[in-house]
This record gives sequence, structure tokens and C-alpha cells, in this order.
Amino acid sequence: MIGDIVTVTVDRPLGSYHPEYKDMYYPINYGYIEGIIAPDGEEQDAYILGVDVPVEKFTGKIIAIVHRRDDVEEKWVVCPEDSSFSKEEIAEKIRFQEQYFQSEIIM
Repeated sequence: MIGDIVTVTVDRPLGSYHPEYKDMYYPINYGYIEGIIAPDGEEQDAYILGVDVPVEKFTGKIIAIVHRRDDVEEKWVVCPEDSSFSKEEIAEKIRFQEQYFQSEIIM
């Protein structure tokens, strides 16, 4: 799936806060891919990198999978087709949420 093009519906745009954890600020756009069911039974979640304004939908390429060793969820990392990010850059940008999990980035 890495390299595939997907469309992400953004339900937590850049600059918003988590609906349950009011102190969790989203410094990036975050959402889900409609029609793809993740191991938690919900639609597949995705971080969007390389888009510096809040958006409602975004189509880009999957560049990494964030595998959580202590959770059933995986997160996909999506960015513009002409962009790339290193593992270190991805880790820095998603730390706001992944700091609470034992996760690894698969590229």
C-alpha cells in the first residue's frame, strides 16, 4: 500500500483539538480513508504531512505506516505526490499523538 494514492477525509484539521482529549492540539491535518476498515473496526486513520493549511479532503500518496505495538490501530502517513519525508521527520510531526504509544514507522 505504500505508494498508493488515497483520499483522506479530514475530521481533525490542522489547528483543531481532539474531541475527547481537549489538550491534544493537532499541528497537522488528520482524518480517515473512507471505505477502508482498520483493525479497530473503524475507517483507516491517516496523518497528512506537507499541507500547511486546514483542509476538508486531501488526495495524496501513502509514504509510511505507523504500527503501534501496544494498540490494534495502525495509522497511515499521506503527503503530496511530489513530497517526501524521512522517518525522523515523520516521527517529529506525529509525536503530538504517537508519544502515548509504542509505535514504529514502516516505510
